[in-house]
Amino acid sequence: MSDSRLGIVAGAASGLLFGAGLLLSGMASPANVLGFLDLSQPWNPMLLWVMLGALSITLPGFWLMRRRGRPFAAASFAAPACAQVDRRLLAGAALFGVGWGIGGYCPGPALAGAALADPTALLLLASMLVGAWLADRLRSRA
Repeated sequence: MSDSRLGIVAGAASGLLFGAGLLLSGMASPANVLGFLDLSQPWNPMLLWVMLGALSITLPGFWLMRRRGRPFAAASFAAPACAQVDRRLLAGAALFGVGWGIGGYCPGPALAGAALADPTALLLLASMLVGAWLADRLRSRA
């Protein structure tokens, strides 16, 4: 199998595994996320355990990839072209955080929720697509 096909298969498998993990852990439910982020209600530590579980897999995986020298499904690592922290990055991160805190959804769980035909997740995804389109239009005008 060529590197590009292997990358597509690996990406699809990773996405399915991620979605299944979100569903099994309950993180596709905004109530669980908000229970962690909203300090005005009883605190739900479930998101903390999910993050720690993700780190327990990710950190050894990064160590293995660095030791190996190249990814399993690509010829080389893809690094961002720009590593600069600027206003656009900070504004985007702030908007993401505020949106996640208000709605309880970020893009991954929203995709999992949309796959289950959750109307809130479908609305969020439609809003994200419109927002991405608008941002692209505004960026091209500037």
